[in-house]
Amino acid sequence: MTITQILDRAVTEQGFPGMVAEVRDGGQRWFGSAGVAEVGTDRERLAQEQFRVGSITKTFTATVILQLAAEYVLSLDDTVEKWLPGLIRGNGHDGNRITIRHLLSHRSGLFAFTLDEDMLRRYSSPELLAHRFDRWTPEELVKISLAHKPDFEPGQGFAYSNTNFVLSGLIIERATGMTYNDVIELRILRPLKLTSTYLANRETELRGPHTHSYSRLTLQEADALAHDVTELDATYGFATGELISTTGDLAVFLGELLGGRLLPPAQLDEMLTMTPVPDGTWLDGYSYGLGLSSFELPCGTTVFGHGGMITGNWSYLYGTRDGSRVAVTNVNGDWNCPPLDLFPEVLDAAFRPAA
Repeated sequence: MTITQILDRAVTEQGFPGMVAEVRDGGQRWFGSAGVAEVGTDRERLAQEQFRVGSITKTFTATVILQLAAEYVLSLDDTVEKWLPGLIRGNGHDGNRITIRHLLSHRSGLFAFTLDEDMLRRYSSPELLAHRFDRWTPEELVKISLAHKPDFEPGQGFAYSNTNFVLSGLIIERATGMTYNDVIELRILRPLKLTSTYLANRETELRGPHTHSYSRLTLQEADALAHDVTELDATYGFATGELISTTGDLAVFLGELLGGRLLPPAQLDEMLTMTPVPDGTWLDGYSYGLGLSSFELPCGTTVFGHGGMITGNWSYLYGTRDGSRVAVTNVNGDWNCPPLDLFPEVLDAAFRPAA
């Protein structure tokens, strides 16, 4: 099945408003779309449109941490307590026992604040519409996590936790003396000329041409109403999910990262040192490194990158180990949570040897 056919089926069979995919292979670029950018119109989804990329933000965060490690500003074996003294303490937590490496590899044991009962009510229930403009500080998000006991002792397990990357963003700010947004701009966006990519911070609207984003408010019925949630306050994402970008900018970023043009070899090797995710946990079947995951496609190709979900969007960004071929895909709806069959199907078509 071709990528175009898969995109069409996502709209006609799974009910997504629209889906896009972009594949870059050396100097060649292919873009395809199906459906619409805005329900109730015939406006096609286009390559230049922006969308919220969710947890793909984590790879940007990890890249900056590894750059700082290469510059000896910090070490991956530094403790959270060293950089954020007193923040991780009480209720079974000890920042002296959690390292930056634990954060980037999801092995800290810190509870995911997004799984807190109140946060699930705000963002993963029909109450979303009343809470999508709630504003948060990173410290408030960490406090929610610390109200829960650790999932396990640091380094003794794996649990995908957005708390890890909120802390990583705070460490970046403490280590550089700059805001997280400014550091990402200075170290990644400007050097790569990613002119359509930025961090939302407190902006609730997207700056440039963009797709609209839709949510069924976690209702499972196929005919559940899809609500336009394009405008929202993304401060609950911070360094774990706040980024806005395009397929083209994301493809450039991952190609440059995997191609060794953002990190020295030693740090890139650290990032790409993968450990299989334990059976029965989130991302079962994947492996995780430092802010980057990998899995093997049915065609036999192992790809490296990250997925991302935020209210109204699902995205995947993966490439070959050397970054020579990269594929990006996004749906502007947040149901079928997540579409873990749909996206690998697109990637498999993109990375087949004859593609």
